[in-house]
Amino acid sequence: MSNATDRKLLCEIFKSSRQDEMYLYVDKRNGMQDLPDALLEHFGKPEPVLTMILTADKRLSRAKAADVMAAIDEKGFYLQMPPAKEEYLLDLYRTPTRPSY
Repeated sequence: MSNATDRKLLCEIFKSSRQDEMYLYVDKRNGMQDLPDALLEHFGKPEPVLTMILTADKRLSRAKAADVMAAIDEKGFYLQMPPAKEEYLLDLYRTPTRPSY
């Protein structure tokens, strides 16, 4: 009998049309059909990016595959938020600038 680490999930990944670096992972068998309306409203039009087989030990860039799989099992999706901006970069936007000629 196989254990949880041997489990495979065919996962479809979509990018948000509203926010850079926001991605939505879903089970390809279920697709987007059971996702909450509020999520889709916030996410915007899903743009397909990739279909992949997830296993618990698969390396992902900004999430643990086991966490992604658990969220899909529990909620039907995993929402990957954009990375936090570095504080010093945010300061550039907060600092008022005055043109000097």
